[in-house]
Amino acid sequence: MAVATGEGSDQPFTPELRLGRSLTLKSRSNYVSYAILLVALVSVAGCKKKVPPMPEPTAPPIVQAAAPIAQLTATPTVISAGDQVQLSWRTTDATSVSIDGIGDVPTSGVKSVSPAESTTYHLVARGAGGTAEASVRVTVNAPPAVVVPSNTMSAEEEFKANVQDIFFDYDAQDIRPDSQSIIARDASYLNSHPTLKIVIGGYCDERGSNEYNLGLGQNRAESARKALETAGVATARMRVVSYGKEKPFCSESTEECWQQNRRAGFTMDK
Repeated sequence: MAVATGEGSDQPFTPELRLGRSLTLKSRSNYVSYAILLVALVSVAGCKKKVPPMPEPTAPPIVQAAAPIAQLTATPTVISAGDQVQLSWRTTDATSVSIDGIGDVPTSGVKSVSPAESTTYHLVARGAGGTAEASVRVTVNAPPAVVVPSNTMSAEEEFKANVQDIFFDYDAQDIRPDSQSIIARDASYLNSHPTLKIVIGGYCDERGSNEYNLGLGQNRAESARKALETAGVATARMRVVSYGKEKPFCSESTEECWQQNRRAGFTMDK
């Protein structure tokens, strides 16, 4: 039996040789398939859309606390020794408030004080947003020197030296705080001279009608009479009269002049 040989080979073409060639071709085919699959996978991976990174979280904005606001006033700002002053204050966005010489106070309020000498009241308001300050100065005038009557002074001159007039605000009839000490001194002199009788005249400035100012002058004189009566002067010793704007002490049309004419004047009742 003849044995087949492979083409171009001197070796006989046996079944074993045929099987080896078949396995070699199959292995090459598998390598090519694997290479194609790998290229496809790389291509798919390269076409996949990239996902952008998540933004980093930002811190919430810091809310700045409001700065405190403070206001301090005094009424009146000029007094005589022994008189009272009303302090008024108001603050916002403050958690604690203090006034020098007084101590801790509410965030808003009113307080009466009687400084013995000129004083600057200083307020400090503190809050989450910082500190605010306010100041007001009260001037205390020294009491006037006591006039010692001399033997040459007449009774009327002595009266004028010891009994002073009081003044009023525009279109007002109430006794002002700065007039309280004057009333007290007037009453002290009158009480030490129990036989002395007086006339209290109510005066007004030039503004307004004659009829209106006569009524306002009457009310001012009555206010002075009641204040002296409260201080111990007998009502029977006092007589009131309104002069309205008919007897001015000053004739100029200025605020300084008008202030001189808004008064309750005291004279001896002859």
